[in-house]
Amino acid sequence: MIEKDPAVNVLGGALAHCSDDPVTGFFRDGHCNTCAEDQGSHTVCALMTAEFLAYSKYVGNDLSTPRPEFGFAGLKPGDQWCLCAARFLQAHDEGCAPQVRLEATHERALDIVPLDVLKQHVPS
Repeated sequence: MIEKDPAVNVLGGALAHCSDDPVTGFFRDGHCNTCAEDQGSHTVCALMTAEFLAYSKYVGNDLSTPRPEFGFAGLKPGDQWCLCAARFLQAHDEGCAPQVRLEATHERALDIVPLDVLKQHVPS
């Protein structure tokens, strides 16, 4: 059985829910939980924007096209999704990172993305 890492957010508190519509997370449990098997570190709870979705598609990860064979309806602006931490950092470096919810972002994201970078993308 896969063992989840402790559900702690980047602020040191309990990991908050990210989304059930669409259902997200490495474990598809609505949370950005992670484990050793989560090679992509799906730990950043992000609010999708048209700009980010276009960027992600451009760099080879099409999140907006439905893939019914995988039960995936495709993301649209306004959806919340557990992003791979490295993809978030890449989008930040390119100037098109989406907003994040720190309370729903797993502490393991900090292995890849500095907290001060995440804080730059908190909704005001």
